[in-house]
Parts: sequence; C-alpha cells; structure tokens
Amino acid sequence: MRDECYTPATYKQAGVDIDAGAKAVALFKPQVEATHGPEVLTGIGSFGGLFQFPTHFAEPVLVASTDSVGTKVKLASLLQRYDSVGQDIVNHCVNDILTLGARPLFFLDYVGMGKLVPEVMRDVVSGAALACKNAGCALLGGELAEMPDLYAEEDFDFAGTIVGVVERAQIVSGERIVPGDVVLAFPSNGLHTNGYSLARRVFAEEALQAPAPPLTTTVADALMAVHTSYLQPIHRLLSKLDIKGMAHITGGGLWDNIPRVLPQDTQVRLQWGSWPVPPIFRLIQERGQVEFYEMCHTFNMGVGYVVMLDESDAAEAQRLEPELCRIGVVEEFAGDPRVVIDR
Repeated sequence: MRDECYTPATYKQAGVDIDAGAKAVALFKPQVEATHGPEVLTGIGSFGGLFQFPTHFAEPVLVASTDSVGTKVKLASLLQRYDSVGQDIVNHCVNDILTLGARPLFFLDYVGMGKLVPEVMRDVVSGAALACKNAGCALLGGELAEMPDLYAEEDFDFAGTIVGVVERAQIVSGERIVPGDVVLAFPSNGLHTNGYSLARRVFAEEALQAPAPPLTTTVADALMAVHTSYLQPIHRLLSKLDIKGMAHITGGGLWDNIPRVLPQDTQVRLQWGSWPVPPIFRLIQERGQVEFYEMCHTFNMGVGYVVMLDESDAAEAQRLEPELCRIGVVEEFAGDPRVVIDR
C-alpha cells in the first residue's frame, strides 16, 4: 500500500525544467527566424530542418564542418557575458569551410548545460543568429539540453555544425601551391576560440576586469573578443584572383594549421614581426612564462587566416584588401618543422 505522504517524482525534481526550455525558445525565436529566407521551409519546433537547395550551381559540392567554442564558455560563465560565444561558434565554422572556397547555407547549434536559464540561452542563441545573419546563412535548428548530472549548474557547452556549398571547379584545395608562392595573412583580434585552457590557467589569479598593460582594455575584454569572420574579404579576393590555398588558424596554432593545406613537397617560412601581434599574447607569454614554440603551437599569435597565391597576384591582393599582411613565402620541403619562423 502506498504511503499517504508519497510525492510523485517529476522531471523538474530531477533537475530538468521543460517549461524553462520552452521559455528560452520563445525568447530567442524572433532572432532565429530573422535568419530564415524563402529557402527555409520549416520553422522552429520541427523534427528536422528543411532547406531548399540553390538551383544555380552547375556542379555543387556540399562542405560541412563541426566545432565547439571550447573552454571559452567557462570564461563566459565567469564573466556572465554570453552573446559573444554564439558569434564565436558560427564565425569559427564559417571560416573553416571558407578555406575550401565555400559559402555557408545553414547552421545547426547544440547547447548542453547543467541548469537552463532562459535569459542566458536567449543571449547565446541570439549571438549565433546575429553571426548567421551577417554570414547570409540560416540558423536552421538546434538542440537545447539540460543535463544536471553531466554539467555543473553554472556550466554549459556550445557546439555547432555548418553546411555550405561550392562549385566543384572552384574548390580551393591547396594542391597547386608551389615554392615561391607568397603567404599573406588577415590579422586576428585575439585568441578567437582556441587556447583558453592555457589562458585561463595563466590568469587564474588575475583581476579580469582591471586594466593590465600592455593591454588598452581589460583582460576580460581582450579574452572575450569575438572570433573574426573572414567571409566577405575572402570572397572578394576569390572573385578577382587565383587563390591557391587558405588556412584558418585554429587549434594547433601556426605550426599545425598551415601544413594542412600544403602539398607534401613544400613548407612555409614566416617572418616574425611582419604582422601585428595583439598584446594579449605578450601578456600570456610573460605572465605564464610560456615558451615561444608553445605559444605558436597553442594560439594564432595574431594570424587569423592565411592566403597563399602566386607572387604576381600578391600586390593586387593587398590593394584589394589593405588589411592583408605579407608574412612569408612557400619553399621546397627541407624537413620538419614545415612552418619555419625567422625571428
């Protein structure tokens, strides 16, 4: 016989508030729907997103990439600054498929958290919607999961998948790169979405909201700078010049990312000092006593995106995009490392 004082268990008692999830969706729904054009055939709440494929391509090739914001979300939680991480994940994924010459079509996000706070989710997803709108792609759908036994109450994780398209004949693969080609770079504005586990360790005792020379901002502002999207300037270059290869400088830094697009018989030689290095990197290196190799293997060190092209096109590329820095040259492979930095 059941005890008269027995209280039926509920999902909310277990730590999952379904009503909070519905409230969160209602809060960010207008921002998400603002990214939808006529090619989006389903609204929020469908079991799957429907996207009508563009018809003007001769040989369309789909390009997909998945990534996460990483432990930058820990900093976002600490500072209670959530809108930038939504932009970070979209811009990161946009840049990844951009290296192959693709334009984004749609984006899907995933948010997992210990305790769902509707206003926090509004800021996170609205940031992603803003970046999608700026990139001309739809925020087609996503998943919002409250998992109290997996995440601490204040923790959350944010990841996403992007799908883009490129004409088969216009894929930028890097296979045509040869010794003598020029290496140009678009500067980064900071860490983007990589190296935060090391950065958080270095600044564990730091007053993040206080000025910290040589920064002209607070440490928090420098660390939370939004991951730059290079979509527009790169497509302007692609429309005018023969770009042979491109690299998005993400996890693994300069050492690991540039070789991903190089033919096996080549390497690159970079000239340190030929591009601006944001002062946050100097601060991390000095405060953490981090060796130069480790810095370049962890962070982008001010190089956000690399373009490789023929010497004859380099001056025109810099005329079209004055922000581009000439940082090095492609050489014949002479042995590891395949990225040599002259200091």
